[in-house]
Amino acid sequence: MSKKIIILGGGYGGVLTAKKLSNKFKKDETVEITLIDKKPYHTLLTELHEVAAGRVSEDSIRINLKKIFAKRKVNVVLDEIKDINFDKQTLKSESKSYEYDYLVMGTGSKPTTFGIKGADEFTHKLWSYEDAVNLKEHILHMFRKASKESSEEIRRKLLTFVVAGGGFTGVEMIGEIGEWKDRLCKDFNIDKKEVSLYVIDMAPKILPIFPDKLIKKAEKRLRKLGVEILTNKGITEVSKDEVKFGENESIKTQTVIWAAGVEGSEVIGNTELKQEGRKRIVTNDKLQSVDYENVYVVGDNIYYIPEGEERAVPQMVENAEHSAPLVANNIYSEIKDKEKKSYKPSFHGAMVSIGGKYGVAHLGMPGKFFGLSGFLAMFVKHFINIVYFFQVAGFNKCWSYLMHEIFNIKDRRSLVGGYFSKASPNFWLVPLRMFLGVKWLLEGINKITKVIKDPSNIFLIPAPPSDATSGASQAAEGAAEAASEWGDALPVPGFIEDIVDWSMNTFFYTGDGGFTFLAELFQTGMVIAEIVVGLCLIAGLFTALASIVSIGMGAMIWTSGMAPYEMLWYIFAAIALIGGSGSTFGLDYYVLPFLKKQWKKIGFVRKYYLYTD
Repeated sequence: MSKKIIILGGGYGGVLTAKKLSNKFKKDETVEITLIDKKPYHTLLTELHEVAAGRVSEDSIRINLKKIFAKRKVNVVLDEIKDINFDKQTLKSESKSYEYDYLVMGTGSKPTTFGIKGADEFTHKLWSYEDAVNLKEHILHMFRKASKESSEEIRRKLLTFVVAGGGFTGVEMIGEIGEWKDRLCKDFNIDKKEVSLYVIDMAPKILPIFPDKLIKKAEKRLRKLGVEILTNKGITEVSKDEVKFGENESIKTQTVIWAAGVEGSEVIGNTELKQEGRKRIVTNDKLQSVDYENVYVVGDNIYYIPEGEERAVPQMVENAEHSAPLVANNIYSEIKDKEKKSYKPSFHGAMVSIGGKYGVAHLGMPGKFFGLSGFLAMFVKHFINIVYFFQVAGFNKCWSYLMHEIFNIKDRRSLVGGYFSKASPNFWLVPLRMFLGVKWLLEGINKITKVIKDPSNIFLIPAPPSDATSGASQAAEGAAEAASEWGDALPVPGFIEDIVDWSMNTFFYTGDGGFTFLAELFQTGMVIAEIVVGLCLIAGLFTALASIVSIGMGAMIWTSGMAPYEMLWYIFAAIALIGGSGSTFGLDYYVLPFLKKQWKKIGFVRKYYLYTD
């Protein structure tokens, strides 16, 4: 009898659970796995602030669910569930009904405004892809209006930005705006002194789970970006043009960004499942709902206090990463009648970025935590993101993440500044590409006649130690001829000479001082490669591959001890040509898009994400 598993929600926990389940049941035709979400993409909630403040492109924070589960045993359904009947084991939307044997609740959270007057109506949230895009457009709109406004009072109100909440999301958001404002002021001809930035929190300090030393570093960075930090100031009311807080204090503004807390999603709030801590589902140690054993909970929706702890597991990505494999394992164990595991998470800390260049991190193991700041903190954050992205969408997402965060970044807003992000038009490389191609082609043409005339005449490989045979004499003559034509040879380190000597004796030299057939084959291949590489570079066809081969050929000639100093520019020119020089006035402009399209149609390529977008 078939078993139906439904994962409700395509967030961090839901996606990872579905992937783990698909791996466990990939050869089991009796199990159906379905992931249901109201949106067709997985949103990277921890990166929303980067889009909202214009640091990365909008597409960088979402991954299509069909891409994630291509060629996998997961059926992705686009629908919004309105009602769950746990007794009948059904999910209902406005038009459809879904039956399940096992249900995984991973619907995540939503912002909560704690009933504060006007907060729902007059604040901008930052909890979805749409929120990030809308907030970005709103900030741009405020600067556009301010650039045309003659009234100083109105202009200052337009250029005042308030973030409610001094936790991770709030600090990251106001930090990004602090960094972005320089570009906005330049683009819209606005004096930076007119821009006011605030972060407000009712707690006595921002980032309260961090040690004081890191908090002070975060505060110092925020102040350097022009942010005023207001703590012990609970917000009491928000209107269209004002935010009130503390005891009769207020700030005139048209932009209040709400980052002051979250609660369970609406679909969870409407269920009869036992809940604690702002609509989180109470579970046992197997992450099953205490009300229904066939309902499992993952990620932010879990309310579970591990043995020996005083608080429930935190609502953070690492909790989703830990809980997803456990839920998948326990469902698999139940179906296969095996023993389930208990949830014993070990959290390794948290990281906060304050703009694209600076961050703070508190990392380690229970009882052995340490703090990082600046470059190291940002490096760790990017590294951990890449580890997660590799689990979700492999090489494809890791590559695009590096493009967005390092190589295509604007205004030096990355941990390495702008050193890797300067883009130059490829047409400047066309003369170099053509010249290098002609040089390789002429080299190959000059040598091919010798190879055709006498393949046993070895002149590209150093002579054997003994030159008693005619073959060795020919090799020595060839080396001498090469030296006279090219000039003095590049020096080769001794350890490389030893490796080359060993390989020559093993593959190319005979015991009587001659050359093997493999030596003839290698020389012929090298000459043909020179001609092919030359033609490819001239035509701009497979330029990246031809450049890499060019580097390889230059390296082989160098290690043989027969490379002149001129070979250095062959190698370095080839390095410069790797990055797409054939797409300008070259056949790569036509060929590569076609091949890329055909490549993405291959099943295993889509399954293992072996492509770029």
